[in-house]
Amino acid sequence: MRILAFASQKGGVGKTTLAGHLAVAAEAGGAGPVALIDADPQGSLAAWWNERQAERPLFARAQVRGLAGQLNQLRAAGVRLVMIDTPPNASGHVIATIVRASDLIIIPTRPSPHDLRSLGATVSLVRVADKPMVFVINGAPVRARITAEAAVALSQHGPVAPALIHQRIYFASTMTNGQTALEATPCSKAASEIAELWTYVYQQLSISVRRRVMHGKQDIPA
Repeated sequence: MRILAFASQKGGVGKTTLAGHLAVAAEAGGAGPVALIDADPQGSLAAWWNERQAERPLFARAQVRGLAGQLNQLRAAGVRLVMIDTPPNASGHVIATIVRASDLIIIPTRPSPHDLRSLGATVSLVRVADKPMVFVINGAPVRARITAEAAVALSQHGPVAPALIHQRIYFASTMTNGQTALEATPCSKAASEIAELWTYVYQQLSISVRRRVMHGKQDIPA
């Protein structure tokens, strides 16, 4: 079973939207069964899932204290991929626990100086845990120079997903009724961007898992 976490200690960067969209993309791409875990007390991902008509992705309730047990149950049930939406402004212990249990950390960020400056704490936690990470530029203005500048700045600290997620109405509008752009508007640019991002994330996740297996690592905390 592979575990993907969406982490940023800054709110408003689009973790929940990306988690929902990539979970649907993963199911469509044959990487499932996929299970979502909403570790954010605000419950936005849970609220989205409760509006859905489709049975997948699955949803699992878990608290950070019992995360290891929940992950073991999902593994035993045949789940192949877990995506965890983390809370913003959480304690370092909460984020660190989730990061240690994960194979790859997705760090979304808006392409703005304020957002870029706020990444330091999250990046430090991931590095301490010695986990691979990928920056995802989310909510990018179309054809704005600041997006390219943000990509260059981020590349100094880690890999940046080549698939940009632009600011498009379909991302927000479809999430309000339990869907994603992939399902409601499969021919849209929004859907295409998510499909491209999932292809890249899946490649990085596969590389991470191969390395973990080669080194015999098992980092799920008790």
